[in-house]
Amino acid sequence: MNKNTIQKLQSQFDTLAQHMPETDMEFWFARDLQEPLGYAWWENFLTAINRAISSCETTGYTPSDHFRGVTKLITNGKGGQREIEDFMLTRYACYLIAQNGDPRKEPIAFAQSYFALQTRKQELLEDRMQLIARMEARDRLKESEKALSQNIYERGTEGEIRRKENSEKVRLFSQLHAPQKIIM
Repeated sequence: MNKNTIQKLQSQFDTLAQHMPETDMEFWFARDLQEPLGYAWWENFLTAINRAISSCETTGYTPSDHFRGVTKLITNGKGGQREIEDFMLTRYACYLIAQNGDPRKEPIAFAQSYFALQTRKQELLEDRMQLIARMEARDRLKESEKALSQNIYERGTEGEIRRKENSEKVRLFSQLHAPQKIIM
């Protein structure tokens, strides 16, 4: 898939996003995503949605938090109106639909790849943040130990503390390597 196609599909996905004004929650209508994801028939797309709902349940999430069933009024060819089934989808729901869609469809394959890459980027970012936090904690510990060592030296108790530390090490070592009594 070339770069232009990827940018077009991503832009199309972003422009289809809706926002609830009272909560500023981002969502998509399933029927708006049906065609861009390569589904000509609602029934086929509904199969992917139902598989995604099952995945949502299996992972322990409440499907109604991510897949909100709604009805829309549409105008038919003769000017009349009728209700049709639709879903309001969170980004997570869109992710699950992509994961449960037909990978032979180019837009679904793109969505699967896109979400996999985004997931990996997030994992790497979190790993990096943990590494930085560990390094900062190590630096703080190093500075604290340095200040403690300086304080001990200035008070002239260094030798006394070292003797106490060494005697503790000897006591622990001798306990580890002392012959064990076997009671029968």
